[in-house]
Amino acid sequence: MINKAFKMQVFKDSYEEYARRHDALWPEMREMLQSHGVREYSIFLDNETGVLFAHAKIESEKLWDDISKTDICKKWWEYMADIMATNPDSSPQSTNLDQVFNLV
Repeated sequence: MINKAFKMQVFKDSYEEYARRHDALWPEMREMLQSHGVREYSIFLDNETGVLFAHAKIESEKLWDDISKTDICKKWWEYMADIMATNPDSSPQSTNLDQVFNLV
C-alpha cells in the first residue's frame, strides 16, 4: 500500500456542512474510489484554521491520478466548490505532503 497525505482548506463557516456532505457520501463516489484502489481514506479538520488533513492508503499512483478524470469526481468537486478553496476547474486546492516517518 502507498500512503498519500495532503491538505486542503474548508471555509470556516462551512465545517458542519463539509462533515454532513461526507457523512452522506454518494454511493457511486465510494464505489469509484474503491475501484480506483483506495483502501482507506480519512480527512481530519483543524477547527482553528479550517485546514483539512487527508490521508489515503492506495494501491497505485496511476489509479489515484485517474480518479480526477472520472465524471463522478468532477461532479463531487462541483458539489463541494461552494464550501472549499478550489481551482478554476472546481478541484480542491491541495498541497501534497511528504511522508517523513511511519511506525508500523
